[in-house]
Amino acid sequence: MANLKEIRNRISSVSSTMQITSAMKMVSAAKLKKAQDAITTMRPYADKQTELLQSLSASLDGDIGSDYTAERDVNKVLIVAISSNRGLAGAFNSNIVKSTVSLIKDTYKGKQVDLFTLGKKANDVLSKDREILENNIEIFDDLTFENNAVIAQKLMDLFTNGSYDKIVLVYNKFKNAATQIIMNEQFLPIVSGQNNEEKVETADYIFEPSKAKIVEELIPKSLKMQLFKALRDSSASEHGARMTAMHKATDNATELRDALKLQYNKARQASITNEILEIVGGAEALAG
Repeated sequence: MANLKEIRNRISSVSSTMQITSAMKMVSAAKLKKAQDAITTMRPYADKQTELLQSLSASLDGDIGSDYTAERDVNKVLIVAISSNRGLAGAFNSNIVKSTVSLIKDTYKGKQVDLFTLGKKANDVLSKDREILENNIEIFDDLTFENNAVIAQKLMDLFTNGSYDKIVLVYNKFKNAATQIIMNEQFLPIVSGQNNEEKVETADYIFEPSKAKIVEELIPKSLKMQLFKALRDSSASEHGARMTAMHKATDNATELRDALKLQYNKARQASITNEILEIVGGAEALAG
């Protein structure tokens, strides 16, 4: 059995760890509230914009189109893996890496697949096995639509100039603090609403000034909004995952500390008992 000093040191170490994880949990909870409010207020606008865009793309005349809707044979694929810059968030980042690797090895097997990473953690792991086209870790330091638009424009240019035939976003969609859903979402070319004919037919819009003008202006804005929504989803998911992970870590540290205290008390009791027995034995020897 470990001596009393060793157990005291372990209790002190576990208690310090518990204070750190508890503080990190509270910090993540505060950040989560802000990030959750941001994504929940943004989703209705983004979803309605996507619905309008799909309805428009499904009703386009043959002579009206956009570089962003061009369907090509898929030979070159760009995967945009969105992770975080910090760890201690459970399986948040590892799930992104696993999903990205699965896309490379299974879904797009035999095709040229390049990676564009947003966030440090996914880049650190994925860069070990393949070259990263570009990595951006600053976006989460100041997550604004303007900064997001710069990245979105780069991706749009890579598609329109023919560098890639398909661009896919891999990110965590926020459901609640304990649940994140891995999304493999097609960014380009734009998914047409033709597969949802009933919804498209019932959508009755009056287009001003013209469909062609709307395509020209709405599609780039919608794409930038789609990436921004993915980044905000990922941000909220990160704080939720870290808060949950730190909550579990605090609970585990509490259980370990209590177990060590019980072990310490038992060891101390045994030590006192041995001392008493030695004293009694010594007294009996003197008396004899």
